[in-house]
Amino acid sequence: MALFIFAPMLTFVLSLLGWAVIPFGEGLVVSDLSLGLLYLFAISSLGVYGIVIAGWSSNSKYSFLGALRSAAQMVSYEVSIGFILITVVLCVGSFNLSDVIIAQERVWFAIPLFPMFILFFVSALAETNRHPFDLPEAEAELVSGYNTEYTGFGFALFFLGEYSNMLLMSALSAILFLGGWQAPLSFLSLNGLLDSFWFGTKICFFVLLFVLFRAALPRYRYDQLMALGWKIFLPFSLGWLVLTASLLICFNLLP
Repeated sequence: MALFIFAPMLTFVLSLLGWAVIPFGEGLVVSDLSLGLLYLFAISSLGVYGIVIAGWSSNSKYSFLGALRSAAQMVSYEVSIGFILITVVLCVGSFNLSDVIIAQERVWFAIPLFPMFILFFVSALAETNRHPFDLPEAEAELVSGYNTEYTGFGFALFFLGEYSNMLLMSALSAILFLGGWQAPLSFLSLNGLLDSFWFGTKICFFVLLFVLFRAALPRYRYDQLMALGWKIFLPFSLGWLVLTASLLICFNLLP
């Protein structure tokens, strides 16, 4: 009973902890950790525990199966996300999120690392269980998955955590590939007065993509989901990481 109550609380709290290292503007960050990217990666990895505990403590085979497939999905796509983050770190030379944004003053990483940009966003869809990868809540198959036995506030906490993670991954996408708080053109920043505005606009752009994908795409089958992650995203992200490292070393561009 205690674990059953604790699971949605854990999911919700972990979804909020990641915001501690997100810079909303130059100097506008709760904790400017030098290992901010590793902190975010660790927090997102811990989110699996909330879902597994929820399914196991529900004492229902449907909830348990839903938790297992959700955990497998999240773990699978965290591997490719990890290689993408390492590729960005190679280009920046730092795990600090503010340093990642400052390194994009001349060109946003979405241009030279465009394939990684696409892979990261699609992996974020799978990591946050959003459409077309919302298999943990495949109502026709598993009676709403890991949260089948939850009602009321526990059910609400799961979905508050899920949508908070969606916003967090949108913010991380903006930081890694679209220059974070930086304006598209330097004169539009007004000496830093609009930093938070531009950052919020980029987050809204990614949230709009989440909504459009839900409206436009059919749901993947589970075997298609796992094949995409392990047979396509993993080798491609690893190959692009090796290519990026090789080019940076050959042209002496390592930061």
